Amino acid sequence: MDDEAKPPSLEQASPANAILGQVPIEITVSVGFARPMVKDLMRLRRDAVLPLDRRVDDPVELYIGDKLIARGELQEMEGEQAGFLGVRLTELTNLDEML
Repeated sequence: MDDEAKPPSLEQASPANAILGQVPIEITVSVGFARPMVKDLMRLRRDAVLPLDRRVDDPVELYIGDKLIARGELQEMEGEQAGFLGVRLTELTNLDEML
């Protein structure tokens, strides 16, 4: 049996935390940026390819608002979610400092 003390769960820490834990939050996944000249932007048509500042192998960045919370790799989901994109997290920031 493990004698180490476990940190309190979200619900044990505070009733307010338990309520906040049920609130959905939007995370933005950034795959890169494009910086075309306005003249090039005006010429864009269907099927045009807009080059980004990142390579296919580069990690994507996850944001809450303007705060970077993690980096990861894009991957295709499997099973019932096949065909959808997911992100395998490879780096995390300290979320406690954000909250």
